[in-house]
This record gives sequence, C-alpha cells and structure tokens, in this order.
Amino acid sequence: MRPSTIKSILETLNSISTFSTNIEITMEANPTSIEIDKLKHFKDAGVNRISIGIQSLQDHHLQFLGREHSTCDAINALEAAQKIFSRHTFDLIYALPNQSMKEWEADLRTAMELAGGHISLYQLTIEKGTPFFMRHKRGEFELPSQDDAASMYELTSRVVGEYGYNAYEVSNYAKAGEESRHNLAYWRYQDYLGIGPGAHGRLTKDGIKHATQDYYNPDLWLEHVANHGHGCQVLDPLDEDSISKERLIMGLRLEEGVDLLWVNPEKAKVLYENGLAVNSGGRFILTKSGMLVLNSVLEYLQD
Repeated sequence: MRPSTIKSILETLNSISTFSTNIEITMEANPTSIEIDKLKHFKDAGVNRISIGIQSLQDHHLQFLGREHSTCDAINALEAAQKIFSRHTFDLIYALPNQSMKEWEADLRTAMELAGGHISLYQLTIEKGTPFFMRHKRGEFELPSQDDAASMYELTSRVVGEYGYNAYEVSNYAKAGEESRHNLAYWRYQDYLGIGPGAHGRLTKDGIKHATQDYYNPDLWLEHVANHGHGCQVLDPLDEDSISKERLIMGLRLEEGVDLLWVNPEKAKVLYENGLAVNSGGRFILTKSGMLVLNSVLEYLQD
C-alpha cells in the first residue's frame, strides 16, 4: 500500500470520528528493502507504530518458513524502525524443526536487545489445509516433541522476564504501557470493524453482537463499495452460546483472564484443584501450567 493511500484513509477516518490524541495506528511491514525504504513516508502519513514480520533470526529457518528476507535484512529493518518510530514490535516463531534450546535462547536474547517495548513470540503450529501440513504428513520434517516445545515456552517467559517484559498474553510480551491496544480489543471481546477484502469484525448493533465479514474477492469488494457504500457481505447476529465460546477463546489468552461469571462453576473448580487456574478478585485466570495446555482447557470448558 502506498503511503499516500494510507494518508488518505487516515484523513477520511479522522474526519468521520476525530482521533484521540494518543491513538495507536499500527501498520504491518515486511523486512524487505522496498518496504523499509518507505518507513519515513509511512510515519509522515500518520502511522505511529510499526510491526515487522521477522519470524526468525536464522537464515535456514527463514528458508524453511518460506520467507524472502535474510537475517541481515531483518536486523537492518529493526534498526531502521527504531530510528523512525518510538513504538515498534516484531515477531519470532519457535519450536521449529531441528531448533535446539540453546539456539532458541541465543536468538531470543538477540531479539530482546533489538526489541522496542513489545515482541510477539509464537510457537509453530501446523494447520490442516496448508503446505506445511502436507509436508509434515509426508515426513519431510519433524517438530520438537510436546515436552521440548513446552520447555521452550517456559524458557521464553523466563528470558523475556529478565529484560523487564511481561507476558500479558500467551504469545505477546510487553513493558508496562507498551501492550498492543488493537489486539487487546480483540482479546477482551470488544467491538472492532473489519474493513477490506475478506476482513472479519465483531459489531454490536441494537444491543446485539454481530459477526461481520467483507467480500473476499477484491474486485467484488470494490464493486460492492461503489454500489452500496461498504463491502460487507455478512452481518449475522451471534447467539449466546457462540458469544460465550468466543469470549473464552479470546479472553483466556490474557494474563488478566476473564470474568468468573463467564465460566461454569463446576468446571472451574476442577481446574482450580488441578492447578490450571485461579480465582483472583472475581477473575478466572489460567496459571502457567494452564497456559501450557490452553487448547485442552478451552475444549474442556466448552464441552
């Protein structure tokens, strides 16, 4: 997207609903020379926080992940972002094939020296229907065992803690005040608008929470915008069961947890007894042990 396009969008939004003085406007960028050369123009257009898709600081892992940039490109991008933006973040993926604990710790400490108050650290997951899934099924690579992956997660929390970062979400770490505001809106199950081809959103209308989805095909989306003023294809009211499930799926990722009223009391009691969750001031919060088996906890609560 051209900086001039971003500027036009932001100016239009500001004219519709005046921005607050401390608004967070984040843009995602790849660590390629083409995009990095535009960072100053993006800031001039109104962007005040940049998120760079690094994913790894090892060239062989970047190759496995299908990334076009190198480790050198990644570091150059981060250094350039630091000079232009006061708030910036990037992501890394761990529990990769043939990744040792020693290698991950070394990469993690390098990353923390480059971090600017926020960092996202995701464990690699293989989703059905993706090229990774088919390659894994054919035996082209092996992932670390669940025990090794759990050890990497624990190592991650320990190392980032040494640098003053808090695990405010299962895969996101920040210094005080540097949490991602737009991501917190999703995790706290607040309303958000999804605008653009294929974008999803959650919108409360007439007191009822709705799921929204824009047309996926860009040409069809543009045609609908031209004819109707928006690209929304789906505006479906959500029933209480769907809302309950979504609130748990999003909210239990957070360190702050969810309102205790959203959780079945009997199931909550079982999780307390097994050291997987606690009741803290009326909030149902997963312990570190609970976070390690988050998916299983969610399945149990929703069964």
